[in-house]
Amino acid sequence: FVIQECYVQNTAREYAKIYAAEAEPLEGFGEVPEIIPIFLVHRPANNIPYATVEEELVGEFVKYSVRDGKEVNFLRRDSEAGQKCCTFQHWVYEKTNGSLLVTDLQGVGMKLTDVGIATLAKGYKGFKGNCSISFIEQFRALHQCNKYCEMLGLNSLRTTHQNQRKATSMKSKNLPNSSTIRKTVPKKAREPRDFISSEH
Repeated sequence: FVIQECYVQNTAREYAKIYAAEAEPLEGFGEVPEIIPIFLVHRPANNIPYATVEEELVGEFVKYSVRDGKEVNFLRRDSEAGQKCCTFQHWVYEKTNGSLLVTDLQGVGMKLTDVGIATLAKGYKGFKGNCSISFIEQFRALHQCNKYCEMLGLNSLRTTHQNQRKATSMKSKNLPNSSTIRKTVPKKAREPRDFISSEH
């Protein structure tokens, strides 16, 4: 468990570094949340041979995003750090095509610790998270974009989700009709490229 905790937090830290590199140069973005490193220490003479060591965070400890996404956290919604944490989640979600989500963002100010990662069942690029896949679904349903999402040019989850649903329902409605259309279309128009271009 301790080894996985280090693995998850340090993986999330690497994503946060890439996020910072993209966000910091943007005019008006300002400070970017940082996930502090966590180190694994082996103590062979101790009853508990493994321990973790990390920087002590001093100040008010805030949960900016919660694991199950159901709790409404006003500090998350209203504070700069909270909004930037939500944007970080959205950014990771978009970067990984919805396969990975950093959750449980909490800490003091812009310094975060004890985070979690949810992945799809098969994982993402050989990495499996320590949180339920349901967190990804809840994030997709509950995330509200803010000005930092806009600054990074992230796509609204509501529109992409609705467009996917519309496309699926349109395809299923059109399929039965397409066979009737094919019967009435002259032979020339039946070439495959005509059907390909009409589908796009």
